[in-house]
Amino acid sequence: MAFANTDISDIIATTIQARSGKLADNATNNTPLFARLKKRGNVRPFNGGNVILEEIMYSDSTTNNTNSYSGYESLNISPNSPISAASFPIKQYAAAITISGLETLQNAGEEQIIDLLDGRMMVAEAQLMNRLDLDSYGDGTTNGGKDLTGLLAAVATTGTYGGISRSSYAFWKSASYSGVTDGGAAVSATNIQQYMTALAVKLVRNNDMADLILFDNNYYAFFVNSLQAIQRVTSDTDATAGFASVKFNGGGTSADVVLGGGIGGAATANKGWFLNTKYIYLRPHGQRNFVPIGGERQSVNQDAIVKLIGWAGNITSSGPQFSGILTA
Repeated sequence: MAFANTDISDIIATTIQARSGKLADNATNNTPLFARLKKRGNVRPFNGGNVILEEIMYSDSTTNNTNSYSGYESLNISPNSPISAASFPIKQYAAAITISGLETLQNAGEEQIIDLLDGRMMVAEAQLMNRLDLDSYGDGTTNGGKDLTGLLAAVATTGTYGGISRSSYAFWKSASYSGVTDGGAAVSATNIQQYMTALAVKLVRNNDMADLILFDNNYYAFFVNSLQAIQRVTSDTDATAGFASVKFNGGGTSADVVLGGGIGGAATANKGWFLNTKYIYLRPHGQRNFVPIGGERQSVNQDAIVKLIGWAGNITSSGPQFSGILTA
């Protein structure tokens, strides 16, 4: 069922359709992790299947046939194909934009309707972005397992991630550094650079290294305070994108340190994520990337219309061993 005035119904539909086309870009540009993945070209839509597959390559010591040899020595040609795939569930998100019959009458002109819907879309857009940003730091078990499989699951030393057990496959474990356990004291402004260097060196392999460090309010403040005595070097890329960002150079690493907290505190308290975003991906479904879901919905006993905008996909990784976590 739709409004009797089909012109108004068309205005609603076309206005929401026009704004929803901007949501995917706005979402990636308004969270530091998603913005970095977009810059790397690691926002990779998929178009089907009941799970999202991420191909991985690893070294299996039981089948590795690589070796040195001399002259006519027989070579080991036993099969060596350590290629597999991690699998990730598809997570779904939606936000509703509503307009009542009374609001339609109060905003009878086309421009007034568009202004009203623009305001409602801005709210829905902000709520979706904030929720995805918040859930990107989680482990996917909250809200009955319907939330994103975020950093808490991707960057860990235990558990099963992407269908692969870390207890069975050590290569799937991330690095970690605890201030109290490994450094002898809780993370503070006086020791945070030392601890960051200790973790960073664990993540270097040739030219592979962490390129993005996400800090909560506490750790970001510790790091900035540790720089007060020297000239502060900002990160042009992330600073111009609107994120509070400085550079960390140490342990063979040059990474952007970005505030993942701020108002609302999305980043998990007292945790620092050292991410090699080369191996991290945002995988939206090609047909559900901030687009309207279905047509108009109107209750049989209410003078109101509802439009849904939705997103489906997940955060995936093909190499969690290249990222690490700093904890208290």
